[in-house]
Amino acid sequence: METLDKFDLAILNELQNDGRLTNAELASRVGLSAAPCWRRVRALEEAGFITGYRAELNRDKIGLGVLAFVRLDAERNSGDVLRQMEAAIQKIPEIVSCHYISGSGTFELQVVCPDLGEFSRFAREVLINLPNVKDLHTSFSLGEVKAASALPLSHLLPKSSGAARSSKT
Repeated sequence: METLDKFDLAILNELQNDGRLTNAELASRVGLSAAPCWRRVRALEEAGFITGYRAELNRDKIGLGVLAFVRLDAERNSGDVLRQMEAAIQKIPEIVSCHYISGSGTFELQVVCPDLGEFSRFAREVLINLPNVKDLHTSFSLGEVKAASALPLSHLLPKSSGAARSSKT
């Protein structure tokens, strides 16, 4: 599967919005019968377009009221040392996201903690002691404006369907 048609895009869009749809409901929403819809979903999974299904949890309701953005500066940016940092970061559940970044810093982390005291302890005992950490800089979320996990798909539509590009895809 190398190209996506309008049905594939519709399936991806619907599943991003509600991963709990039954195949029958999904098929109805995208304008297919159940069997072809199911085959397309399986093909999208096998081709790696769909990588998983999960529940989105309310961080505040489960007691993780602090969201921190932490920029880690590495002492050295060599392959082996960075791989050690990656391996250590991947094992820490409080780090919910990690990206290599351009500009100053090496990694940008998103860290969740119950409160500021716990974040302070975590930063002093865990983050600063990761292998090869030179420094860390933290900013805190003061409120969430948007946290969409659904990816935009309109850039995959044919260029000639200008009117359709502006609609929900």
